[in-house]
Amino acid sequence: MSLVGNLEDLGLGEILQIVSLSRKSGVLSLDSSGRTGKVTFLDGQVIRATTSASRVNLGDLLVRRELVDVETLKKALFIQRNSDNPPRLGVILSEKFDVPAEKIEEVAKEQIEKVVYSFFTWSEGSFSFDLGETSVLASGNLNPLQFMLDSGLNPQWLAMEGSRILDEKVHKGDSLEDEDEGPVLDVIDLLGEEGAAEFEKAAASSLVKPPAEQTEPEEPALTPAFVGKTVFLVDDDQLTAQVVARRLREQRLDVKVFTSAKDFIGAVSKAAALQESPLLLVDLIMPKSDGTGVLGGVEIIKKVKTEFKGLTLLLMTDHPTPEVEQKLARFKLPALIPKPLKNQLNDDSSQKMLTHLAETVFSFAAPGLSAVLEAPDRDPGYHFGAELLKEVDDAELQASPGKILPTPGIHLLGGMLQELNNPSLGGGIILLVLRFASELMNRAVIFFVKGEEIMGLGQFGIETTAGSADQQIRQIKIPVKAQSVLSEVAKQLTPKHLAFGDSEWDNYLIEQLGGQKPLDAFVGPIISEGSVVAFIYGDNLPKQEIVGDTESFEIFLSQAGLAMEKALLERRLKKKQAV
Repeated sequence: MSLVGNLEDLGLGEILQIVSLSRKSGVLSLDSSGRTGKVTFLDGQVIRATTSASRVNLGDLLVRRELVDVETLKKALFIQRNSDNPPRLGVILSEKFDVPAEKIEEVAKEQIEKVVYSFFTWSEGSFSFDLGETSVLASGNLNPLQFMLDSGLNPQWLAMEGSRILDEKVHKGDSLEDEDEGPVLDVIDLLGEEGAAEFEKAAASSLVKPPAEQTEPEEPALTPAFVGKTVFLVDDDQLTAQVVARRLREQRLDVKVFTSAKDFIGAVSKAAALQESPLLLVDLIMPKSDGTGVLGGVEIIKKVKTEFKGLTLLLMTDHPTPEVEQKLARFKLPALIPKPLKNQLNDDSSQKMLTHLAETVFSFAAPGLSAVLEAPDRDPGYHFGAELLKEVDDAELQASPGKILPTPGIHLLGGMLQELNNPSLGGGIILLVLRFASELMNRAVIFFVKGEEIMGLGQFGIETTAGSADQQIRQIKIPVKAQSVLSEVAKQLTPKHLAFGDSEWDNYLIEQLGGQKPLDAFVGPIISEGSVVAFIYGDNLPKQEIVGDTESFEIFLSQAGLAMEKALLERRLKKKQAV
């Protein structure tokens, strides 16, 4: 599991509960207003927490509590540094110097709790959770003075207590920031610079760094000889904006990138005041300048046509239709250019579309000149996806600070999980699953397991030549033990992206869903009391597109199964009470 998003979309309490219930091992990294933090999980339990906002460490607190003195601490660190398989500092102090193990654990626990609670005051910023090897995460030599627990703390309890402490601070009007802890000991104090350097080297070699830290250093950018007008580009999807900008820069165009209508209009207004005339390239479907709606592109058109009449404006969209072009005809725009869907940026068809887009924009920005239509030569091992991620950090990106490319669906996850916890939800769990799926896929069908059969229950996006699509879905029946894409997922109890085979029941299912075979399909089980009680099937037909990242949705499905268990248990209890 790799989960990435913004703290505004998914709060720390919800993240802790998700990791706890999934029983995953890994590292949660937080970044907010120049501060960084890490929470390490081992089988769903919190065993370590650090923050750049606090320099206090285990050795320092043990000395302050008078559990050890500085000389004893130095001896323990010397033993740890010279061990082939270094144990944790607390183990050495307990076994070699008779420091009570329960006291060390108590100090570590208190500080880890304090660090985690401090993260609840970080109301904005970004987070990422990356899986890690259990053996690496549990090792003791990652940092000699780091706080670490054997048994770990329950994240759900930390989530409840952290929320309570935050509410209490807000109610009392107390500062949300921790007080200065004063001078603290560090490894250099205890071992000198040489010894500290050895520890840092050992820690660096034992850690599995997240992808962002493993990327190769970027080569210094060359300043191109720009031609034609500067292009002001606005698209609310950061990745698509930077891909388009990159292709335009390859055509020797100077491009300024924006991700909100408000920032874009502000920049255009400043340029007009300086008597500059940039070419405007605007995404049609995006939020308006006040953050609402989806017609931000139309808002910009009206603004430019009334206040900046001398500027050339081009529109781009990933959903061009004759109806849209007809509605835009009254604005007398020179072009409505198709752009790729954001989950298809690496496809061959998308490369052709990007080339056409660049050629069209160049013809307006630098009329009379020839565009460089061929993309630069790539090394055989060139990783285009990694390069795109680097582009997101472009200094010209006029996005809000701290915003990152979130895992698809992450903005829904927090609210959806709250709805799942609604005790009056009842049968609405299935509707929530379909609602979430509709954000990620063009079509989806819910199947439930009844006895030895898998039966259709509900759908969206399915088109039939005759009759009701809902009625058609409810007529689907597939034996549980028969070979099909559904039975394959039922055996492994895990969500899968897969392609249809040629079995009898796969062909039957394709026929029942409209007769077209999708390029890629997603099947996720809903598990209650250890058994699959339902399936969600989804694809992107009628378009032959792969189903994108479903990590958030898979997390939601696991929680939906738990919600079903809870609802079933409550019904049983009520039945017993009635009897």
